[in-house]
Amino acid sequence: MKKLSVLLAAVTLLGCAGANKETDVKRLGFEAEARLLLARLTLVEMVGEMKQITLEHFGMSGPDGRFVLDEAKLRDGIVQHHLGSILNCGGQARTVQNWQEIITKMQEIATKETRLGIPIIYGIDTIHGANYVLGATLFPHNIAMAATGDVALMERTGEIAALETRAAGIPWNFGPVLDLARQPMWPRVFETFGEDPYLASVMGAAYIQGQQGKDLSSPVKVATCMKHYLGYCWPYSGQDRTPAYIPERQLRQWFLPPYRAAVQAGTVTCMANSSEINGVPVHASKYYLTDLLRGELGFRGLVVSDWADIENLYKREMVAKDRREAVKMAVLAGVDMSMVPEDYSFYDTLLQLVQDGEVPMKRIDEAVGNVLRVKYALGLFKDPYPRKDRAASVGAPSSRQVNLRAAQEAMTLLKNENHVLPLAKGRKVLVTGPCANKLSVLNSGWSTTWQGDQEQLYPPEKNTILEAIQEKLGQENVACVEAVTFDKEIDIAQAVTAAAGADVIVACIGEPAYCETPGNITDLAMTEPQLRLVRELAGTGKPIVLVLVQGRPRVIRPIVDLAQAILMAYVPGLEGGQAVADVLVGDVNPSGKLPLTYPKYSGVVWWYDHKASEEKGGNKFDPQWEFGHGLSYTTFTYRALRADASEMTLKDTLPITVEVTNEGDRPGQEIVQLYLSDVVASVTPPVKVLKRFQKIELKPKEMKVVRFDLTWDDLAFIGLDHKPIVEPGEFKAQIGQMSVGFTARDDRR
Repeated sequence: MKKLSVLLAAVTLLGCAGANKETDVKRLGFEAEARLLLARLTLVEMVGEMKQITLEHFGMSGPDGRFVLDEAKLRDGIVQHHLGSILNCGGQARTVQNWQEIITKMQEIATKETRLGIPIIYGIDTIHGANYVLGATLFPHNIAMAATGDVALMERTGEIAALETRAAGIPWNFGPVLDLARQPMWPRVFETFGEDPYLASVMGAAYIQGQQGKDLSSPVKVATCMKHYLGYCWPYSGQDRTPAYIPERQLRQWFLPPYRAAVQAGTVTCMANSSEINGVPVHASKYYLTDLLRGELGFRGLVVSDWADIENLYKREMVAKDRREAVKMAVLAGVDMSMVPEDYSFYDTLLQLVQDGEVPMKRIDEAVGNVLRVKYALGLFKDPYPRKDRAASVGAPSSRQVNLRAAQEAMTLLKNENHVLPLAKGRKVLVTGPCANKLSVLNSGWSTTWQGDQEQLYPPEKNTILEAIQEKLGQENVACVEAVTFDKEIDIAQAVTAAAGADVIVACIGEPAYCETPGNITDLAMTEPQLRLVRELAGTGKPIVLVLVQGRPRVIRPIVDLAQAILMAYVPGLEGGQAVADVLVGDVNPSGKLPLTYPKYSGVVWWYDHKASEEKGGNKFDPQWEFGHGLSYTTFTYRALRADASEMTLKDTLPITVEVTNEGDRPGQEIVQLYLSDVVASVTPPVKVLKRFQKIELKPKEMKVVRFDLTWDDLAFIGLDHKPIVEPGEFKAQIGQMSVGFTARDDRR
């Protein structure tokens, strides 16, 4: 667990104050350089640094998929409008060579044709790998990475994604997403690290560490952007970019901790929540963007708006009467850079506001200083150009192996009745379902295109689930029937007929590729054609293995009992088809654990850290599967749970140990999770809260002692005054089905 504490305690330049001496020196150097440059900038140059325009404004794709810049438009933006930043992909993924050409031309104009030679900072959504660079490594999405419970692997995937993004010449990643998966209908669940704030904090910090390292100016590192600060993930309706209603206690208990951890880990940029909390748009809130983010969390970096969201203050949220009022609101609230993103309206409006005295120069100085420090930290003033020799590092075989391992470790076995899995070699298998033979469903949104639904853009050498199973079992043993799509029936009867010649049915069901608002749904239930397919196949009497390929937990209650085995594949990336097959045939022992509570009903949402009243007095906590659930092909037993002391005080560290044994005859990995319960509290306590986890590997019959160290801060909750508090009294630590009690005593009293 030392690794976790180091990640959460790490402070690197620009994120917050208090870094080590070396990074303090670097930070002070960047600040000095930024101040000197700031003093030389004219007002129009400063306002230009605060705007960000999309790539589509400066060119278009040719028939060969290569993006061609309109140099006149680009020169107008950079030279005449003093543009500070450009973003996006121009519609689809590009070759690394095309990216290098694009970025090189931009930096040539910026550094050679402007008065002060300030480089452009280019930003892109590297969401699960460098997804807008053709040939890049596309990892499992965050929800699947959270299921791995493997913190070192999370950091390694961040390193590779940074390397491949920077190889294209792009130094700024709009990630990680630190929202929580507490509204299962929300279409961005797959971008999160699950429902638990501690899990999201640890995995998010690991990703930031991998992406930024100790030196942002390294040619293999990128600046990260924690998003979407704050509360974006809990829309009351479940629809993207719609209002959230969050009490202050829940805001601080659930949604704030991952951002606090990200600041401590050193993230240098932050993207604001697109929508609103309790009727207040975050883009217009000084409380959220300045008082809380900078004052309380200590964030010192750059705050960028989300797509057109300053405009939305008057077009959608209706808190401003026009663009002028919206720009004034956002800038004074704390937005440093506007993702406009398609014109120069922000530039013209802000310039006029400053000239009219409605936005003070002090605020402009702050915002531009934040932009310049990030540019200096990235080394853009010294070397703004892509390195051509880095192109060969994109999609390296070693990265592919890390990707495969990540997809394999994410696989979560939810059910395995009568040991149907693993499948014996030589068995006859029918593969069906709309997710069986598509790469797009394994990658979903943010994959070669925004929606990730362009099948023809995925590398043909990568295996779908069907192709991977065929390779494992032999094509002669694997039949395939395309019986349904996601929303209509094609020929279920043909699938039923084909099942007669099979020993086992593998039904791959789930969701098509989607992202953001186009992924909105009005019913969490799995679509009826897919449910009917499974019901009809169950009538054959053949064992059914369900493979769930989905970005959020779709309700499958009507067919759970009809399936003998269920494998949750999430959105597992380019190696996902191979990973599914590896687990189905037993070449890989599944080790994933659900990072969210899987609902049984569309109309009821539960979380693992629910209150006691939700399972007492006639109520029943009844999800389909609980947070942390996940089976293995071997059996792990837990014994001898103990706390090293019966009492804990403010200065103590309390070791909790447990013996974990692999009782089976094959090696396996287990995610050991420690939960804490506050027996009595002044605010009704949750039944349990995750406080530590560790992934271990055990050989057959091997036993390991796992140790977790609890601190006083681990006992805290958000109290009646909305501040963290530890109340002396009884606590219980739980691992597996065992628990051990101890008493907290405040020796200051």
